[in-house]
Amino acid sequence: MGEVEPGPAGPLEPPEPPEAPASRRPGGIRVLKRNMKRNGSRNCLNRRSRFGSRERDWLREDVNRGCVYLYGADTTTATTTTITSSSSSSSSSSSDLHLVLCTVETPASEICAGEGRESLYLQLHGDLVRRLEPTERPLQIVYDYLSRLGFDDPVRIQEEATNPDLSCMIRFYGEKPCHMDHLDRILLSGIYNVRKGKTQLHKWAERLVVLCGTCLIVSSVKDCQTGKMHILPLVGGKIEEVKRRQYSLAFSSAGAQAQTYHVSFETLAEYQRWQRQASKVVSQRISTVDLSCYSLEEVPEHLFYSQDITYLNLRHNFMQLERPGGLDTLYKFSQLKGLNLSHNKLGLFPILLCEISTLTELNLSCNGFYDLPSQIGNLLNLQTLCLDGNFLTTLPEELGNLQQLSSLGISFNNFSQIPEVYEKLTMLDRVVMAGNCLEVLNLGVLNRMNHIKHVDLRMNHLKTMLIENLEGNKHITHVDLRDNQLTDLDLSSLCSLEQLHCERNQLRELTLSGFSLRTLYASSNKLTAVNVYPVPSLLTSLDLSRNLLECVPDWACEAKKIEVLDVSYNLLTEVPVRILSSLSLRKLMLGHNHVQNLPTLVEHIPLEVLDLQHNALTRLPDTLFSKALNKLNKLEQLEELNLSGNKLKTIPTTIANCKRLHTLVAHSNNISIFPEILQLPQIQFVDLSCNDLTEILIPEALPATLQDLDLTGNTNLVLEHKTLDIFSHITTLKIDQKPLPTTDSTVTSTFWSHGLAEMAGQRNKLCVSALAMDNFAEGVGAVYGMFDGDRNEELPRLLQCTMADVLLEEVQQSTNDTVFMANTFLVSHRKLGMAGQKLGSSALLCYIRPDTVDPASSFSLTVANVGTCQAVLCRGGKPVPLSKVFSLEQDPEEAQRVKDQKAIITEDNKVNGVTCCTRMLGCTYLYPWILPKPHISSTPLTIQDELLILGNKALWEHLSYTEAVNAVRHVQDPLAAAKKLCTLAQSYGCQDNVGAMVVYLNIGEEGCTCEMNGLTLPGPVGFASTTTIKDAPKPATPSSSSGIASEFSSEMSTSEVSSEVGSTASDEHNAGGLDAALLPRPERRCSLHPTPTSGLFQRQPSCATFSSNQSDNGLDSDDDQPVEGVITNGSKVEVEVDIHCCRGRDLENSPPLIESSPPPCSEEHARGSCFGIRRQNSVNSGILLPMSKDRMELQKSPSTSCLYGKKLSNGSIVPLEDSLNLIEVATEVPKRKTGYFAAPTQMEPEDQFVVPRDLEEEVKEQMKQHQDSRLEPEPLEEDRTEPPEEFDTAL
Repeated sequence: MGEVEPGPAGPLEPPEPPEAPASRRPGGIRVLKRNMKRNGSRNCLNRRSRFGSRERDWLREDVNRGCVYLYGADTTTATTTTITSSSSSSSSSSSDLHLVLCTVETPASEICAGEGRESLYLQLHGDLVRRLEPTERPLQIVYDYLSRLGFDDPVRIQEEATNPDLSCMIRFYGEKPCHMDHLDRILLSGIYNVRKGKTQLHKWAERLVVLCGTCLIVSSVKDCQTGKMHILPLVGGKIEEVKRRQYSLAFSSAGAQAQTYHVSFETLAEYQRWQRQASKVVSQRISTVDLSCYSLEEVPEHLFYSQDITYLNLRHNFMQLERPGGLDTLYKFSQLKGLNLSHNKLGLFPILLCEISTLTELNLSCNGFYDLPSQIGNLLNLQTLCLDGNFLTTLPEELGNLQQLSSLGISFNNFSQIPEVYEKLTMLDRVVMAGNCLEVLNLGVLNRMNHIKHVDLRMNHLKTMLIENLEGNKHITHVDLRDNQLTDLDLSSLCSLEQLHCERNQLRELTLSGFSLRTLYASSNKLTAVNVYPVPSLLTSLDLSRNLLECVPDWACEAKKIEVLDVSYNLLTEVPVRILSSLSLRKLMLGHNHVQNLPTLVEHIPLEVLDLQHNALTRLPDTLFSKALNKLNKLEQLEELNLSGNKLKTIPTTIANCKRLHTLVAHSNNISIFPEILQLPQIQFVDLSCNDLTEILIPEALPATLQDLDLTGNTNLVLEHKTLDIFSHITTLKIDQKPLPTTDSTVTSTFWSHGLAEMAGQRNKLCVSALAMDNFAEGVGAVYGMFDGDRNEELPRLLQCTMADVLLEEVQQSTNDTVFMANTFLVSHRKLGMAGQKLGSSALLCYIRPDTVDPASSFSLTVANVGTCQAVLCRGGKPVPLSKVFSLEQDPEEAQRVKDQKAIITEDNKVNGVTCCTRMLGCTYLYPWILPKPHISSTPLTIQDELLILGNKALWEHLSYTEAVNAVRHVQDPLAAAKKLCTLAQSYGCQDNVGAMVVYLNIGEEGCTCEMNGLTLPGPVGFASTTTIKDAPKPATPSSSSGIASEFSSEMSTSEVSSEVGSTASDEHNAGGLDAALLPRPERRCSLHPTPTSGLFQRQPSCATFSSNQSDNGLDSDDDQPVEGVITNGSKVEVEVDIHCCRGRDLENSPPLIESSPPPCSEEHARGSCFGIRRQNSVNSGILLPMSKDRMELQKSPSTSCLYGKKLSNGSIVPLEDSLNLIEVATEVPKRKTGYFAAPTQMEPEDQFVVPRDLEEEVKEQMKQHQDSRLEPEPLEEDRTEPPEEFDTAL
């Protein structure tokens, strides 16, 4: 059957599939009716039953074609028989699933005509169901939805649209689905036996009974719904079980004239349904009806019998205007006082609502209003009006008639200035305009509003402020200016200001009046000066953290009632004496500054919390904890003390005077003497990790309150069995596990290794999961991930199990890292199914693969993330952030996007009060505010890349990038490093779930994973030399390229240490014969050393490749490819070939030559090019560089045509130093009798170097000087000094 291409308005007629013939509909739509099985766990379709190949071919011809899955009304059951092609059968089975082929131009009316339906319904994320307008195009809706999620490729969008799993996010119905639970809450009805009154005078009779709203409705005649109806109000009444009759209930109203109706049900299920719903009604004290989130287009007809309704909630529906029970009929509720119509997408204000004169509360937020009618001034009794989340730019003047209006919400609209109508609304005391478009803060307008006390202008675009006159404002007490763009702020005219929020601006200077100031929050700015005059005598809390302050303001030191002072993350160098002498200060935060000394205390102060972490303290005053002149301890009330990250060697013994101290945190210092804290009666938590403790003096009895003692990282601390027995009652004891003796064993070389640590903190469940695959995609890459579900543990587990498989599929479809990473996240988002409708998770995915773009790099790292999980790369000892934090506070662009889409951002900076993230996997019900499209970054890995750190939100909230990198760079084992990061975060006060993964990178020759046993290293064309390892290697110094220091952490066990040591090689090798070399044998190669093609020479790594920075011959073997200009036709060119270049047999006895006098080359070697060897970063790295100027001649040589022009691919970016000549380096080769250095010293017939003619004389002169130098006496053994071991990267 041929195709019929649809015209602009003509019917669509795709080819008829042979396996399931579809009937021709009246509208020309071709419908495929299939028996499609469902996934019970996700209630989605699987991939087994999809349309045939002919339909696929039809779709491929045009990306504007596609299909729409059309579900029946009853989605809980599915037909199990093949549907025939008759049109009548489709309407008889509502549970059938149809596959409708159409284009993006096909309207819903055409599909309805072809299906014999009245309307189509759209459901998003398993939530509300909306009726489609006849002109809406279903397929275009799907394509737009996928495009907004993040799909860019039209072909991929078409493919995703045909996936039945998409129904968990977007689904079409041919009939409106009916959920029994929802119907019960809206209306219960049926014909039952009814008896009126408490006595038995009345007989039982069958009547229609309806429970709707707040009333029980009983018809006077059986099956009659239009005649007289008996109404029984149930609010405040009671419902009782009738014991004499099975399944019977007695409904009674409240009041003195209470009436009673007995209703007998036929089944227990009906009895329970009615009892459950009626019990909710009678328990109310006011007549409230909640019909929110029911996908209603109109209120039920029987609801109008409940004339006592005072509050009606219709939030999150699709209420229409002109329908029998639409919004235009709500005026019939004569006693209605509160009406909630938020999130109904009305578009136009229902004018008839203005006739409900009894309204006192009206919520119309998030309805897409652009203006308000003037009739709103008729609602004279209105006290609360909420218009948040619309597109309003002005307010009508008639709104000023509402003199009883005490609350007006216009946040997240498009106002550019404060409306003038506020001046008329004298009952208002707040201006709530968060999330609008104000750019200028006009204090003159606020001065004219004497009734306004609170001003909320957060999340606007405020850049400047305007003062019309110097007249002071004595009315405003609270101002919120968070998340704006202010650079200078002068609010000194607000004489009555009590509280100011101005966090996350760009303030450099702040000026305030101190007459009434009580609290000031100004963190996360660029403040260098804060001026408050006069001294705020009422100030109790001051937050100036994360600014650029160099000293504590003087007025803060003189505040007499200040209780909390936070000046952490500033540039303070000293602590004023007056601050530590304050008699009111309870909490002092001075962490992350540059304080070197503390002043001496004189008097007793009531300080309870003292935070001095991460400063430059070398000692504490001896009298800090001693007694004052009044014979009281100076810090007698101290409860928490944090001294972490300083340079302290001791803690004064007088700390034993702090009898109320329960927390001491002093990790990462140089403390060698255990402080006298085990005698404190209330001590609970002690952290002395990462110090220099050697012993612990334990009292006879430990305090019973001690719960947590952390002593890890003290390498010299040895605890005896007696001490451990005393510590046995402690709930949490953290000590180092000493490594056991090891035996030599072969260590497999890898490019990367990882360690993972997860800690639940003070929560009862762990909502963090991680993904780690060192051998991914058949061993050519690695995948690492971190998933944080915040409060749910289901989604992180799902992502942990599925995301690697999705990535593997996407990598096979595309080689573009941006494309396959983005699609991995989007497909994983879809695969979450119903679990992802209400739950969400942050996700971070790191993929290491061979680099096919940059020839100078062996591997590339691609990182993608959504949410708050982050990855940091340590490159040369410096942190390199690779991810982006998608949160409202840290990403202004995302915050603006969410604002433009009219989301409600609460005061705690959460989208609709749910999450602070703007991009997550899951939480589909928050679409389009929350999206799954990730941030993607790619970087080629080099030899300077040492490690990769993955962490969740809790980790990076308490650790900076630099601190995290410095904390683990010198830890040998990645598992110990990950545990250390989690421990540090908990030491800094993290009480939430914390997860950390540390991936050590060994990108270089040291991490070669080629097959070592019998590895064939290619030589000249057609020949190869084989080497085998005979002896097991010994542990060597870690490579500098992996960023691992030579010191071993005391936390590591033997197995953990052995897993991190790089590849080692024996110093004894056997040379294979020619026959063995010629045997064809497949061998495993790493990406650094791919199998060379026929006829092409490719340099292989030195046989003596060690995991230390220098190989055994003192030469660096990182350059794994042939060097530009090298000419050879003999055995392999390696650093060891330098020995062959020296004709003398006793070259080992020659002393090192001076670099400034290069020796001549012999005449026999003057036919080729002369080479110099350059040092790389003070390491004897044998890099051969051409010294010939005639490149054209070199290119003509057949032996060099395949070599000329190649670059080094070791990834090194270390600058080259002064060059050395070839023979000088050869003389520095260690004396070795075995292994590769046992090679014959005579020249092979084909081992020749060709020297250009213009350099022959220079080479001869060098060789002559070299022969003269051989006659010099050999230096004595004691005069020889071993060169110091050096590394490419600083340790």
